[in-house]
Amino acid sequence: MSTSAAAQDTFYVPGDQGTGEVYDFIEAHAAKTGSRPEPRFYLSGPDAGDQVELPHEIYEILVKAVDAMRSGMAVTITPNSLTMTTQQAAEILGVTRPTLVKLLDEGKIPFEKPNTHRRVRLADVLEYKEHRKAEQHEAIAEMSDYTDDEESREQALARMKKARKIVANRRHQAHGSMTIDPESGTDSTL
Repeated sequence: MSTSAAAQDTFYVPGDQGTGEVYDFIEAHAAKTGSRPEPRFYLSGPDAGDQVELPHEIYEILVKAVDAMRSGMAVTITPNSLTMTTQQAAEILGVTRPTLVKLLDEGKIPFEKPNTHRRVRLADVLEYKEHRKAEQHEAIAEMSDYTDDEESREQALARMKKARKIVANRRHQAHGSMTIDPESGTDSTL
């Protein structure tokens, strides 16, 4: 791959330009089978038999790109190295760099330190992201099992809001900033 081919590119498709037809094809398969179709899609050339099956990962990229274009959005393709800086890994996870460094130090994500800087493998970051998502779904399922029939949805939401305020309060206290009283919801400066 040439250097110019590895540069970041942004694509915008004005109007429909066939994305609706591709989207409808994908959605028809999903409606027929109840799930997205298996990756049995091909890239075809002009001659008969001139085709290659798209791997699942490329198919998923195509689905996301087409969905974004159909919504009138531009799509940016940014090639990434298989190893990355802590800042790049933090951006993928949607956390701050210090939070990522803490995860690394706790052994939750493997890393290498060839010199003075940590390097993180993309596969490890994506694996942690999926693991974290599964834990979140499990916690939500446990919460729904935990709420008894007598507790209303509003009461459960109020309990969750209070718990979030307590966690935020602990975070703010660790940084010496504002605190929120979970009972009254009022702010005070530490």
